[in-house]
Amino acid sequence: MSAFTQLEGKVALVTGGASGIGKGMAQQLIAAGMQVVIADIEDSVLQQTAAQIGAVGWRADVSDLQSMQALAEGIRRRFGTVHVVCNNAGVGSTGRIADLTISDWRWMLGVNLWGVIHGVNVFLPILKDNIDGGHIVNTASLAGLAGMPGLGAYSVTKHAVVALSEVLAQELAQDNSKIGVTVLCPGTVRTNIKASQRNRPRELGDGRLTDVDLETEEFGRQMRWMDPQDVGRIVVTAIKRGDLHAFTHPEMFGAIEQRFATIIEAGRR
Repeated sequence: MSAFTQLEGKVALVTGGASGIGKGMAQQLIAAGMQVVIADIEDSVLQQTAAQIGAVGWRADVSDLQSMQALAEGIRRRFGTVHVVCNNAGVGSTGRIADLTISDWRWMLGVNLWGVIHGVNVFLPILKDNIDGGHIVNTASLAGLAGMPGLGAYSVTKHAVVALSEVLAQELAQDNSKIGVTVLCPGTVRTNIKASQRNRPRELGDGRLTDVDLETEEFGRQMRWMDPQDVGRIVVTAIKRGDLHAFTHPEMFGAIEQRFATIIEAGRR
């Protein structure tokens, strides 16, 4: 993997940066000396956060290619380039697969998967033009390595983000590129993902997905909940080391280990 060790004075973009993990990433990238643009669909919260942490706020809809292209052009006009791109925006409403509507799938895929695809498609050419190289961070989830009932649509998107990131890293390595890739797979973090429905587009209707505050559920009360800034520190370390995978909760690997053990055993049979 390609490490990107010199962050000071460089430019970073964090989508979904108005709150949660995105805000934590932005704060730690700023602490590392970077100029940071945070993009989000919630403009009022975005501008408040930007002013609070010393970032540049830019309203963008990651599910819309033209919006992302405008974001890239705006960053190039202001800063000339970008060095670290964190495709972090995401939604996490829950629902059983049999109950989901097509509009539910379009919303979840549009933000969680197409948002990452758009980010890579738009910003990878800019990173390739940098003499110093750069780094892409794609936010997936532990649910992108092992699914669970109720998180089917979410898990589909996050599995895809893991696959996209791993293959992109392999292809960049084949090219001897100076661009590194990290896929972040967080566990339980205190964010606003529990209120994802607030940003569901009206034209998609209500659907069957619902928001759940896992921290108040019996399952969630047994988990270790992290502060977003602690996740941001993990991301900065991964960028500097060139780590492909970044994890927040190694103690939650049981389901992942069981999944791969089952796959391996099936292959041996």
